This record gives sequence, C-alpha cells and structure tokens, in this order.
Amino acid sequence: MTTPHPLPVGLIGAGRMGSFHAETLAHRLPGVRLAAVADPAPGAAQGLADRLGGTTAYTEIAELLADPGVEAVVIATPARTHAGLVEAAARAGKAVYCEKPMAVTLEEADRAIAVAADAGVPLQVGFNRRYDTGFHAAHEKVRAGAVGTPQLLRSLTRDPKLADPGRIPPWTIFLETLIHDFDTLRYLNPGAAPVEAFAFADALVRPDFKDRGLLDTAVVTIRFDNGALATAEANFQALYGYDVRGEVFGSAGMLTMGDIRRGHLTAYGPDGGATECVTYDQELFHDAYVAELADFAECVRTGRAPSVTGQDARAALSVALAAIRSVTTGVPVRIDDIA
Repeated sequence: MTTPHPLPVGLIGAGRMGSFHAETLAHRLPGVRLAAVADPAPGAAQGLADRLGGTTAYTEIAELLADPGVEAVVIATPARTHAGLVEAAARAGKAVYCEKPMAVTLEEADRAIAVAADAGVPLQVGFNRRYDTGFHAAHEKVRAGAVGTPQLLRSLTRDPKLADPGRIPPWTIFLETLIHDFDTLRYLNPGAAPVEAFAFADALVRPDFKDRGLLDTAVVTIRFDNGALATAEANFQALYGYDVRGEVFGSAGMLTMGDIRRGHLTAYGPDGGATECVTYDQELFHDAYVAELADFAECVRTGRAPSVTGQDARAALSVALAAIRSVTTGVPVRIDDIA
C-alpha cells in the first residue's frame, strides 16, 4: 500500500494566528506539509520558516503563489487584505483557506466567490466555532429536533484584553469579532436565514478613544425567517479571561455551549471558591483550529466541497453590515436592504 504524497500548503501571514496555523500544518496534521511561508514584514517569514524547518520563506506573496510546489494556501493576514488574496490565490490555481472575515464589503465577497468558482478551486473560511465539539454537537441536536422549534438564540464573544485601541480599525467589533457570532447563530439555527438586525455599540472600555472611531462593546438583536430571535454581544475586555458561549432555547428544551474554565478544579478558601479561566483563543479553540485545517486538507485531497464556504462568509458579513448601518441610523435594518 502506497502512502499518499503529503499535501504541500503555503501560509500567507506569519503573525499570531498565522504562526499557530503554521505549526499545525508543519506538525499536527499527518499527510500535510508546510511548504512555504510568505510575509512582507522583514524577517517574519524567514524567522517562522527557520523555527519550523524544511520550509521556504518569501517576502513577496506573489512568489509563493507562483511556486509550483504549493498546492493550497492558508491566508492569515490582516482582515482588509483577505479578499484580494483569495482572488490572487484562486487565479494561481491554489485551493484557498481564508481566515475570517473573507471580505469587508459585499462587492469584495462576491468577487472572491466568483473567482474561486471560475478557477475551480475550493474556498473555505475560518469560522472555527463550527469545529468546536460543543458548538458542533449543539448544531446536530438542533437539526435532529432536540430543542423543538428554536425560539431564542444567543452568542457572545468577550476578549480578554484591549491592548492598543489606537490600532483597531473602525467597525472591527462587527467585521472581525461579532462576525464569528453572526455565523454561529446561523449555524445554531440551521435552515433559517437572518432577516433583520438592530444594533447598539459604544466605547465603554476605552471611552477616550470613541472620537477616533473605537467601538469596544456591542449588542445586536437579529430576527430570523423562522421566527427565532437572537442576540449577539461582544466586549473587548473581560478581565477574567476569554469568554465565548452560545445558547439555543426552543419549544422542547435548551442547549448551552462554551466554558471559560481551564479545568474542573475549584479551590475553596477564606475568600470563597475560585477556578482558573482560559485567557487565550488558541487555548480555548486549539482543537477546533486544528480540525478546520484538517477538514480543508481533506477537501483538497478528495474534491469534496468545504463545510464552511464563501457564501457562509458572505451571509455573516451581510449581518455585520446591517448592524453597522443600524448603529449609524439608530433603527432596525433589513438584511435584504444590505444584500
């Protein structure tokens, strides 16, 4: 029996998330090989390639895309560059995995989807919560009717620390943070589509940066076409850790998912009970981040369509853009008016 040739994957973006994906491609996925890394920042790609070994480093992304030894790419660059890189990679004939958000405008999203389709390459987007065991199990239970008809849904993201508010582009809380929650709510309400969004947002963590466009706290209510009502909320500074949770309440029961506790130990002392909390996304979703790249590699090998598509990314973006318009206008916004 012959062993399949390892799938050669190129990574674009050697930052925090890119480095984690590089380690996964190099060491955590049998049958996958990290063939190349590209990053325009001086020394970034070379440093990561040297640390992982056996990997070519490029400072020009075009050189990686032209490398015939790279069959698929993982894009982990700043959000505003994603759509253009999806197009470039697809035109180069590479299978594409792109971190969220795939795009920040619907025009960008539509072009990226069309170019990938025309090139005949798979396009998968990094909504990692779909690969978390708890969220995936909840999705399957809802599909099986375990909660009856979904009536109320909730998804929240609270980041552990707002380090440098001056580096956060406007509307990031919707386009890069809550984009996860918008996708999660669609995932937890399978077969239903969001039809309306009403959003509030403010700078409550760092009000001194509000006049520079910072919004660090937001709540969005969403109405689905099956009648379900949903809430998505986000905050950029939860002092106790990295907090991601979800809930589905229906006519026959309720499902909850997400646990910030690092372990099952609770210590009791003079000040009461205490438990250690997860403080980092790569800790909370370590296995999900690995699983989504494993799924991408399987799609490339077998020709199966990705589980999380460009259309999923577009649908979540439509909700994000409706929420942004709602904050701007102060009224509910229909998704159809955006899409």
